Amino acid sequence: MSEMLTAPFERRRGPDVRPRPAALPQRADVVVVGGGLIGLSVAWRLAEAGRSVVVIERGQVGAGASLAATGMLAPAAEHEPGSDHLLPLALESLNRWPGFRDSLQAASGLDIDYREDGTVVLAVGRDEVERLRFRYELQKRSGVAAEWLSGPQVRAREPLLRPNVTAGILCPLDAQVDPRLVMAALLRACEATGVTIVEERAVEGLDRRGGRVIGVRAGGQTVASDSVILAAGAWSGQAGLLPDGLALPVRPLKGQSLALRTTRRTGTLSGMVWTAEVHMAPKGDGGLIIGATVEDCGFTPGVTAGGVFALLEGARRILPGVEEMAIEAVWSGFRPTSDDDAPIIEETLPGLVVATGHHRNGYLLAPATADAVAALVTEGALPDFARGFTRARFETTGEGRAVA
Repeated sequence: MSEMLTAPFERRRGPDVRPRPAALPQRADVVVVGGGLIGLSVAWRLAEAGRSVVVIERGQVGAGASLAATGMLAPAAEHEPGSDHLLPLALESLNRWPGFRDSLQAASGLDIDYREDGTVVLAVGRDEVERLRFRYELQKRSGVAAEWLSGPQVRAREPLLRPNVTAGILCPLDAQVDPRLVMAALLRACEATGVTIVEERAVEGLDRRGGRVIGVRAGGQTVASDSVILAAGAWSGQAGLLPDGLALPVRPLKGQSLALRTTRRTGTLSGMVWTAEVHMAPKGDGGLIIGATVEDCGFTPGVTAGGVFALLEGARRILPGVEEMAIEAVWSGFRPTSDDDAPIIEETLPGLVVATGHHRNGYLLAPATADAVAALVTEGALPDFARGFTRARFETTGEGRAVA
């Protein structure tokens, strides 16, 4: 029985992030629906700006996608055909990360394991080199920092990789953080600035008057507010959170990931490594995160044998040392994915601001999203870098084709 209680499956890496118990207030300047990365980042920024803020989380803080993520800040490695519209926002947010990091670490007193060690995207065998070369040419045309590496150059950078690695792209400006440390720091920063965080309380609907949102209903109680921020991740488009006639093109994409424990004997990677099947991110505490499956299966929970096998086999294909690494944790989560894999940031109704749909780029886009929402609430308008991410881009022409 004791072995079952300590098994790593269905458990996320690291300790749970939990706020101090709190009751719902009757009123706040701002109500944030969703206690994940985006919700807490927005709440912290608005509290810094002098607003009273309450965060209402349907489950536990970070339990959606935020503590299931790898923590990649990788606009170059992520750049692919069809994502040209997202790239400027991604680069803007990456540029904001050092300031966001410094402020967050100062406010919380915690280090978030921010690492500017780049990403190497790999080709394994000759068949993958052509596809990798296509990605490299796209990056260069888009002005993304990228450097072509031969197989020997890749292995000189990462000597633990197998000899079958034939080429790579170094994305030197990509970075990463440790999600569990970021969430712990955000929680502490929010509480230090007076944010009230209430867990295990579902928002049942919006309170409206005269066409304006003036609060929310949760647990049979009404919380009045000047602004409501909908940052509920994959759940943002669910019935009850939005008034009739207002829909958000956001759905869950399940992802399974696992954490391995490296040792001096096994060694580890020096930075993030991507292949066509998996990405791997070494963390400062000796963990190695391997992720992530992409499963369009709705809110079907749980870890599957097929998912774990795919992750381990994809990692073993290039890093033989994984065979000797202990499995520390295995988990799943739900990415909030819009129809074009880019976020939705806008005031959808007077008093209601939406910040959702970040797909697999939540950590990368958190600083820009938080700053954009704070500007929208405090100044009444989105900054220029965020104005292309409203629902207007999903409008269709007479032929039924989406305008992006």
